[in-house]
Amino acid sequence: MVARVVIAAPGSGHGKTTIAAGLMAALRAAGHRVSGHKVGPDFIDPSYHALATGRPARNLDPFLQGEDRLVPLLRHGSAGADLAVIEGVMGLFDGALGTEGYASTAHVARVLDAPVVLVVDASAASRSVAATVLGFANYDTRVRLAGVILNKLGSQRHEDEIASALEATGVPLLGALRRNENVHAPSRHLGLVPAAERAADSQRVLPELASWVAGGVDLEAVVRVARAAPPLTGPVWTPPGEFEGSRTVVAAAAGPAFTFRYTENVELLASFGVDVVDVDPLRDEELPEGCAGLYFGGGFPEVHAAELSANKPLLTAVADAVAQGMPVSAECAGLLYLCRELDGLPMAGVVDATAVMTKRGKLGYRTAVSLADNVLAVAGQRVTGHEFHRTELTPGAGPSPAWGWERTVDGFASASLHASYLHVHWAGYPELAERFATHVRAQASRG
Repeated sequence: MVARVVIAAPGSGHGKTTIAAGLMAALRAAGHRVSGHKVGPDFIDPSYHALATGRPARNLDPFLQGEDRLVPLLRHGSAGADLAVIEGVMGLFDGALGTEGYASTAHVARVLDAPVVLVVDASAASRSVAATVLGFANYDTRVRLAGVILNKLGSQRHEDEIASALEATGVPLLGALRRNENVHAPSRHLGLVPAAERAADSQRVLPELASWVAGGVDLEAVVRVARAAPPLTGPVWTPPGEFEGSRTVVAAAAGPAFTFRYTENVELLASFGVDVVDVDPLRDEELPEGCAGLYFGGGFPEVHAAELSANKPLLTAVADAVAQGMPVSAECAGLLYLCRELDGLPMAGVVDATAVMTKRGKLGYRTAVSLADNVLAVAGQRVTGHEFHRTELTPGAGPSPAWGWERTVDGFASASLHASYLHVHWAGYPELAERFATHVRAQASRG
């Protein structure tokens, strides 16, 4: 039995991330073992979930992982917890464009047979909130709207007026929260600032956030809603590898500049005999002992470009390792780190390309195909992934492109290197993790 509840909203900006993270922290403080999950490809919101729950960040995305893996991944990610809190994405019914809501919060809630609690920003309305709630309750009756949490209320009179109007909808009011600027999370060009980049501030704010939510939300009512969800009968996702030989190590970019990494990707590598050791390219000057591969995920290297460029010892170590054939898998920020320059500052120079920040971002789901055999994929391999950046690449005479989609080519790939903008959740494609791990183990055996 997985007690579970989805925290959704009519649209972005209603405060669902703040309230979802606060709810996780408040429930944990009340003695519950809470697992946090995020609908969609986002890396940033789960960083706050991990901080609030003390457990690894988890994503649930039918486009990236496959609809049939959602229940298994939820059961895997919530193992050992008594309550799963699942934060939605955008508005409740907003999914991939042109798909009639595929990969929306509502889609995921239906697949998981999970009740939904709607967070509504009430700062600019009163009784009209009830009409909004009623519309969401009736729009798709396959989605069970089990309650409402009001956010950004101005006064007790304001709350009472909305509560009175909500009675006619039949949707219970589970919480009412006043405006509180002290728990606001700062944002920038790609959304909120990741928790790892403001670790001290996040640790300071978290108890206040938990207290704020606990003071305005009926936690016991939320738990009852979650426990009313029917039992899940699907299997538990398990990494397919059962490696029993000598293990080896990959260095994974971490720290404030590299915060984007799917938890299951690391678990898959471990199942194939490869252990991840974190390296902070802002501070660490050498690769870990016994390192036989590099796994550089996403993040915000453009924010930290000067510090990354100043760490010459690690840039040199990475360049030398790749030149000697060390396998490397890099996504987005990892790609930028491997370029010759980022915003005019020298980087590792592993691929012959320069990158600059732009005013417009590239954001969205992609269906891609591998253009040739390489360290991560074989020619013709099709994957679904996510593009999420605001940089532009000017390639030189680097390796061949890694992926292709919609008359676009992306990244660079060779027998030992795969570097691209595309983020791929390997739970949907465990063969990628296995192929990369095989190359890493072969590198280790060569010494």
